[in-house]
Amino acid sequence: MHMPNRQFRAFSAKSARSALAVSVALLLGMGPSLAWAEITPLVWSEAGVFEAKLPVAAGKFAEVCGPVAEGQRIAWQFESDQALDFNIHFHLGKQVSYPERQKQVQRAQGELTVSAPQDHCWMWSNKGSSAGTLTLRLKRL
Repeated sequence: MHMPNRQFRAFSAKSARSALAVSVALLLGMGPSLAWAEITPLVWSEAGVFEAKLPVAAGKFAEVCGPVAEGQRIAWQFESDQALDFNIHFHLGKQVSYPERQKQVQRAQGELTVSAPQDHCWMWSNKGSSAGTLTLRLKRL
């Protein structure tokens, strides 16, 4: 009979709460204009793909976050109708690491090789005065 590993689940939940707490603290530090937006959970299809069309309100952000395994390679690409600040980040305790950062881009693509088994987030900030939409595609390689 297979018994669930409760210790692992507790660690995962604790890690998720910790990452969320750090994210909230970072967002509150951005000021009231960026302090609220939806975070979309990263849920892979059976084919190892995640696709989404996300709104990015003026002065707000859009973020996709989820667990990825150490050593995993992920091809990513997005396109937006607005210039956005973009980053990929993850949290190790209170430290935030940024494998990718770009300012005021409408499209970009690349490949991420995961160096730590943490939740990773793809995040876009709209510093403009009009709302935008972005289309995202992630693929596990």
